[in-house]
Amino acid sequence: MSDADRPQSTRLSVLLPFAIVTAIWGSTWIVITGQLGVVPASWSVTYRFIVAGVAMLGWALWRRDSLRLDARGWGFATALGTAQFVLNFNFVYRAETFITSGLVAVVFALMLVPNALLGRIFLGQRLGRQLLLGSAIAIAGVALLFVHELRADPSGGAKLFAGIGFTLAGVLSASSANILQGTKTAKLYPMASMLGISMLIGAVLDAAYAFATVGPPVLDPRPIYWAGTLYLGLAASAIAFPLYYGVIRVIGPAKAAYSGVLVPVIAMLLSTLFEGYRWSLLAGSGAALAMVGLVVALTARRPNR
Repeated sequence: MSDADRPQSTRLSVLLPFAIVTAIWGSTWIVITGQLGVVPASWSVTYRFIVAGVAMLGWALWRRDSLRLDARGWGFATALGTAQFVLNFNFVYRAETFITSGLVAVVFALMLVPNALLGRIFLGQRLGRQLLLGSAIAIAGVALLFVHELRADPSGGAKLFAGIGFTLAGVLSASSANILQGTKTAKLYPMASMLGISMLIGAVLDAAYAFATVGPPVLDPRPIYWAGTLYLGLAASAIAFPLYYGVIRVIGPAKAAYSGVLVPVIAMLLSTLFEGYRWSLLAGSGAALAMVGLVVALTARRPNR
């Protein structure tokens, strides 16, 4: 098979950023747990996207990208910032106060479902049989991981379902932002400029929400907290989001969401080391099924651009 005949999702230009994003985001779930405690979650989200937004605009200036937006651009930046950098992350940070970081990552893998459905509705991307088969296999794997967690929950499921509720709200918010990146409007503006402005709009809204709900800014004196903030702002946001959104523009939001299938496997391995997560045959089988589903889906030819 020549490179021209190869599915776009199996080309190095897609697989390399896909792998980088998966590795980075697989580690962020455990880092977020270190952001909880002294500083309210909403202020931690604010600090993260101040760092990320400034870094992205610095990159845009270095590239000499225009920072000017018209009315349409400002509307798009506000919608993207609200969905991705306000709602999504506030929900995720709160979810991790109820359940382990690994389980949040597992539930987040289900983003492939709304991404595929919304991509069909708003972007007209077809759901080929191979993509649907891969989705079914991956969801079965995630379901096995979920069953394992439910059986091990000492609270009888109360904390588990609260955490899952917040995570699902984050999933829908992130999926909406993914669909925005697949639209023609997204391609009208330089990505670095648009993301930088969206992140700073998100940070302003995060700060307003934090001030209204928990009061003035709270600072954590621990160096590890600020090291985590820098990692989340720079690596997990300023580096990972442009790579991920670039993949969305090539292969569509449905396939791009399959990074979220491998992410929980990485996250759960880290959770094993740092949060005492215990694997079982059920959990191992779920992780294996999720990976098989990813391979099946990524070799599908649809949805097209």
